Amino acid sequence: MRYRPLGRTGLTVSEIGFGCASYWGLPRFDEDEAVRLVHRALDLGITLFDTAPGYSRGEAEPRLGRALKGRVTNGLVIATKVGTFHAGGGRTGRDFSPAAITPSVEASLKRLGVEHLQLVQLHGPAVPELNDDLFAVLERLRDRGLVTAFGANSFDPAVIAAIIAAPSLDVVMLDYNVLRPERRTLIDAAVAQGKGVLAGMPLAMGHVDGQIRKVRGLRDLWYAARALKNHREELLLAERFGFLRRLEGMSAAQASLSYVLEHPGVSAAVTGTTRLAHLEANVAASGMVLPPETRTRLRAAQGV
Repeated sequence: MRYRPLGRTGLTVSEIGFGCASYWGLPRFDEDEAVRLVHRALDLGITLFDTAPGYSRGEAEPRLGRALKGRVTNGLVIATKVGTFHAGGGRTGRDFSPAAITPSVEASLKRLGVEHLQLVQLHGPAVPELNDDLFAVLERLRDRGLVTAFGANSFDPAVIAAIIAAPSLDVVMLDYNVLRPERRTLIDAAVAQGKGVLAGMPLAMGHVDGQIRKVRGLRDLWYAARALKNHREELLLAERFGFLRRLEGMSAAQASLSYVLEHPGVSAAVTGTTRLAHLEANVAASGMVLPPETRTRLRAAQGV
């Protein structure tokens, strides 16, 4: 595993991060299997674990806390979020009011079983919510020693630009993958401001890898249904990159991760998985380099 600085935060992260969300956190996914994945990630050198209060219907944070119990956590970057929460019945609530931020962080610390969080991110804020009152609350949490660094996550270019411009925010998490080459400009701008950059959805939800065609059980049906409901345009776009499934020496997922990590400004690519083989293959992508001919075909498929 290779490691990279997280902007100017003073933190260092594994360039492959583990996303603790979605099916991984749901009770229907076996707890022992979920814990084994976290332990294997630790053994493979992953140091970045990303989650949120609302992920997996509120079950992801406590599950990660149970998985980390008894393990050495020195050197880990445990990242969670504020501003969203599980509101019951599969619904996600939003509250970016300054009064809601401190209780959210304190509750996350208890659920995760830690006394300090290395990174807390605003989870999909709107531009007006990025205001001085909110930033003052973040600074008070930092002064209390509860949080090292703050950031924000968004897939909206206008919001991402506002995050990059905010002096109180140290990290930006955006959707960067082979389907989103236009994000490079935003990454460059973030790096110029000293921000750490986390690439969310680096595997484009598995669309490039054709995961929707590989239904082997309930978890695959769950992901396929989500893709058909929410990501039909991405599924169609991903067909341009079918050649990545026929490479020698690396899988489509590994090629996708290599593409993301080619940008020196990306601190880590955060991926979720429910299978040990996928986890190990993702980690093996650390240090892989795209062949020049593959990079050329990628750019042609992207139209850049």
